[in-house]
Amino acid sequence: MAQSNYLQVFIDEGREHVQNMNNHLLELEKNPTTIPIIEEVFRSAHTLKGMAAAMEFQDLATLTHAMENVLDVLRNETVRATSKMFDHVFDAVDVVEEMIDDIAEGGNGSKDIDPYLVQLKTLTSVGEEETAVTNGETQSFSYDEFEQTVLDQSVEQGYIPYEITITLDEATLLKAARVHMAFNVLGDHGEVIKASPPVEDLEEENFEHTFTIAFISKSRIEELEETLYNVSEIASVHIEAITDRHIHRKGTPQQEEVNDTESFTGKKETKRTIKVNVERLDMLMNLFEEWIVDRGRLQRTAHELQNQALTETVERMSRISTDLQAVILNMRMMPVENVFNRFPRMVRKVSKDLGKKIKLEIEGEKTELDRSIIDEIGDPLVHLLRNSIDHGIELPGDRMAIGKNDEGTVRLSAYHSGNHVYIQVSDDGAGIDKEKLVKKAMNQRIIAEEEAKTLTDAEKYQLLFSSGFSTAEEITDVSGRGVGLDVVRRTFESLGGVVSVNSEPGKGSVFSIQLPLTLSIIEVLLVQLENETYGIPISAITETAIISETDIHKTHNQEVIEFRGNVIPLLFLHDVLQGKNVRNSQSEPFHSVIVVQKGDRYAGLVVDGFIGHHEVVLKSLGYFLQDVFAISGATVIGDGEVALIIDTNALVK
Repeated sequence: MAQSNYLQVFIDEGREHVQNMNNHLLELEKNPTTIPIIEEVFRSAHTLKGMAAAMEFQDLATLTHAMENVLDVLRNETVRATSKMFDHVFDAVDVVEEMIDDIAEGGNGSKDIDPYLVQLKTLTSVGEEETAVTNGETQSFSYDEFEQTVLDQSVEQGYIPYEITITLDEATLLKAARVHMAFNVLGDHGEVIKASPPVEDLEEENFEHTFTIAFISKSRIEELEETLYNVSEIASVHIEAITDRHIHRKGTPQQEEVNDTESFTGKKETKRTIKVNVERLDMLMNLFEEWIVDRGRLQRTAHELQNQALTETVERMSRISTDLQAVILNMRMMPVENVFNRFPRMVRKVSKDLGKKIKLEIEGEKTELDRSIIDEIGDPLVHLLRNSIDHGIELPGDRMAIGKNDEGTVRLSAYHSGNHVYIQVSDDGAGIDKEKLVKKAMNQRIIAEEEAKTLTDAEKYQLLFSSGFSTAEEITDVSGRGVGLDVVRRTFESLGGVVSVNSEPGKGSVFSIQLPLTLSIIEVLLVQLENETYGIPISAITETAIISETDIHKTHNQEVIEFRGNVIPLLFLHDVLQGKNVRNSQSEPFHSVIVVQKGDRYAGLVVDGFIGHHEVVLKSLGYFLQDVFAISGATVIGDGEVALIIDTNALVK
């Protein structure tokens, strides 16, 4: 089938148009009379309709056409935008997204769209009378480029453009006949340019009792009024000359709107881009990873041979490969706005379902992450946002009772720091009651009473991420089933991230996520354990040290050391990874220790020796070696030896 060649393009661009409609509809809900925003949504719906028709997805084309009609009456200002209208349009956008997802999964995008067509039809058929005349004054409508040209030329030829609003008597039985008579008598004085509602609706009597026309004539207002009042059953006539006031075109904002819509009318920066299949980027990355491995082996060989020419060549190759690595990684980097953009719709829906007023603020959406990480963080961030809205933000009445604004604020932010990206979800809600957390955890048998007495504040907050834990009193569509935050922690930790929580009762809470920039090429400290080589990610290391045997103490059957005023546990990697009890078999006077960190927790890892800092390619252990404790992957180092990469998050408890 010919269309199959363009199917992926249709899916990709269709999703972009859906996201564009969602973004601009949310903005339009705040500024419902801003014509440029309406035009943005209209263009997306119109383009999507044309694409769907060309690809023979008829239901999708029909639904987007109905959306076009609604947006058309909005930009013509024949209907006022209401909250109910936005609800129906958002519902239609959701259905469009579902249909595109169905097509992406191999379906034909068919769906029962009749209920949505009925909803959208009602939006285009209400409000003509009330929008035609407000407080006795006519409401001007928009003109497209052709209509504007006609009006301009008529003025140059000595005609006067008028907007005439005619109201028929409420007892009129044959409204279409009276409209026809009005048009006939006006025909002797000039020409009708446009009608609202359209002529087709007037002929079918699809209006109440009022309609407006754009009319050009050389006659005076008094002459036109006298002519129209000669038609029986016309109750009132209002005529306004529009020569001396601004006639706004479709897509051109009125002068008074310009200052409020700069972000939509300003000149956009032009960028030259090309779409590349993700599989090609992955293939390029894999080839470069092999290059990194061979580069390491070549560096080691050059060092052993001590050949100056070879050493200089290798050093130059190393510099070039470093630049090449930066280019390739940047190609894989994507701004987090690709994930953040779908949250405003979700927040709007959840807040309405819960009867809360929520303002979502997004910061740092241009911050970039590796595509492989971007693909994974969407769902856990949804859990955190829903948690903030449901558990954090209070109901409007409760907020006002304690002196807060009735509208709660949820802030989603992202920023770079070193080799990491930090994402924060914060709110100005009720905060987290630590003691309530502990009590709930004890009731749900997640911790014992004795353990609860020794928990630090940070450890109490970490109870939120326990499997099966929930503070909700009842199960709802949003929360209460004890799943969510435990999945959040596992997902972020599988990406090499760390989740931490801070809260102040009555002021709000902050969930912070630390993520690596990329998962494929990482910097590690290679260490020696007998004849084996292991790698520890540099991002997890706080510092390295040489300690004396006398610095090691024992408490609660755990060996510990003092580290900068704190007591931290000491782990001998021989015991953990190789099952050997080094402490009983030998006693060394000094030990090489690596202090690693996970959130606000530390641990000291004892190794035989340090080899040095290296940049390595992280490879999976494969299907048969999944979930190996404390091992996140492997790499090939300079001489072809395989080194296992230690997962420090699994060791820090």
